[in-house]
Amino acid sequence: MKRLTIIIITGLAGSGKSTAMAALEDAGFYCVDNMPVALLPKFLQLPIEYNTEIAGIALVMDLREKGFLSKYSKIFKSLKKKGYPFEILFLEAKEDVLVQRYSATRRQHPLSQGKSLLEGIRAERQQLEDLRAVSDKIIDTSNYNVHELKAKVSEVARKSKQIVAMRIQIVSFGFKYGVPLDADLIIDVRFLINPYFVAELKHLDGEDAKIQDFILSHEDTQTFLNKYLDLLDYLIPMYEKEGKAYLTVAIGCTGGRHRSVTIARTIFDHIRKTRNQIEIAHRDIDLSASL
Repeated sequence: MKRLTIIIITGLAGSGKSTAMAALEDAGFYCVDNMPVALLPKFLQLPIEYNTEIAGIALVMDLREKGFLSKYSKIFKSLKKKGYPFEILFLEAKEDVLVQRYSATRRQHPLSQGKSLLEGIRAERQQLEDLRAVSDKIIDTSNYNVHELKAKVSEVARKSKQIVAMRIQIVSFGFKYGVPLDADLIIDVRFLINPYFVAELKHLDGEDAKIQDFILSHEDTQTFLNKYLDLLDYLIPMYEKEGKAYLTVAIGCTGGRHRSVTIARTIFDHIRKTRNQIEIAHRDIDLSASL
């Protein structure tokens, strides 16, 4: 069975390792913070390594562990000889940026005992020079905010071809019952022709072929769908590039039974042609059944 990619996240304290780990966790990686390097060989023997439901394994290792510097080189070389496919991601930042970040958080630098903060930062940079030299990817986070760094790390994971595709949910709803709180995109389709006012259609819902034919046969509906599907085709890769793990698209009409259901189904069928990580839910389809 094929082994999963392992990404070792390391680097300077305050450079954004926790943010990098969060980005990989959102991308489907199994993550462990402050993993003792001596436990790495045993950890990789666990069944988690062969779990096909995860994109990879991300482990944060740094100078918080006593003895890390004296052990990592031998252990990393041994694992590579055994065929473990892992990459080292090294994060760093400029001195003034690290000082500013530590001053803002008021946390103690791991090497600042008996030293000033700046002395601790410089000592750590010097001690990690050899590890930096053998790293597969180095990211200077000085000019990145949290969102930009997550996007950068997601890009690194994507290039390793181990990233899990963004999960998309299409939700239909009725405005009379409230807007979905977790929606990223909301579109109001109450301007479309309404089958509620057609006696023989009123009791049906938007998953019924008669309702779909009624709504989709109108020119305004087709014009709307052409424009909105084109927008989604543009937005989805952009959200994924930014590192977004989940996207919820909500389609609303008055009661959430007719128009929103049909449009949600049409959008779902369109996106499913090119993506597997998508699901659909009709939140309010049964709430207006008696109306």
